[in-house]
Amino acid sequence: MKAIAVTQFGGPESLQVLDLPVPDAGPGEIRIKVVAATVNPVDTMVRRGLAFVDDAEPPYVPGMEAAGTVDQIGEGTITDLSVGDRAIAIAVTSGTHGAYAEYLVVPADSVVRAPEGASDVEAATLPMNGLTARMALDLLELPADGTVAVVGAAGAVGGYAVQLAKVEGFRVIADAAPADVQLVKELGADVVVPRGDDFANLVRTQVPDGVDGLVDTAGVAASVTRAVRDGGRVVSSAPGADLATERGIVTERTFVPSYAREHVKLDRLRQLAEEGGITLRVARPLPPEQAAAAHRLLEEGGLRGRVVLTF
Repeated sequence: MKAIAVTQFGGPESLQVLDLPVPDAGPGEIRIKVVAATVNPVDTMVRRGLAFVDDAEPPYVPGMEAAGTVDQIGEGTITDLSVGDRAIAIAVTSGTHGAYAEYLVVPADSVVRAPEGASDVEAATLPMNGLTARMALDLLELPADGTVAVVGAAGAVGGYAVQLAKVEGFRVIADAAPADVQLVKELGADVVVPRGDDFANLVRTQVPDGVDGLVDTAGVAASVTRAVRDGGRVVSSAPGADLATERGIVTERTFVPSYAREHVKLDRLRQLAEEGGITLRVARPLPPEQAAAAHRLLEEGGLRGRVVLTF
């Protein structure tokens, strides 16, 4: 099978097309014939040797989410899927096990049907990014009438966090650059404030006692903690973000591999995508041979939606 991998860590140019053996689905597993694989920030960390490479030998295939068709079901696997069904999957990368490949084997719990009405390119952006936002909100443990602030709301995880919070009835205060204000409003934010250093003060003008929880997807948690009430919660999905501890505030980090087998939560995301509760956003599809260009686009920043590799 064709796969995009690195044998030596480095910049985008280190990504190369390799011919690797097709993996077989074992008991409890499903093999996906990949049509689309999303390019995410964690993939650039794999490429640079900073994540998911400690216990594996090269080559390293990045990619944590994919869409395609069920190609093989392992013996004894319990699933409502059949060979030929369209599906989406989250993958915990390790060595050659990654979504930047024509075939991907994952536990059955990590696979659900693709959302009806969504293309494979769109659907590929849901599993890992959606579950990251889902985990962030779960960790916040917001009260029923709670208010949540979202930093980085125009991004993939931030956008899902805004929409999931609104589905659950929370009030959302989100940040946006001038060009993204309308987008963030359309995602459902109740209040949109300018992105930047004054975020916490602007939130406090809306909620004088501070919000119940804050989702940080931009790696600025420590500088915006003042927006949170005493005893509230801050959750960051940005690797390496500083987390301030003050006023009894609980700080947490998302680690989406621990949600990789949350089948019910993943299927709920699929349902919400079908119902329009969450929006699947694609910045640009590219062929796998342009994976280096995809990584450059991601690292340049400013994308609204994800770049997706199409096999």
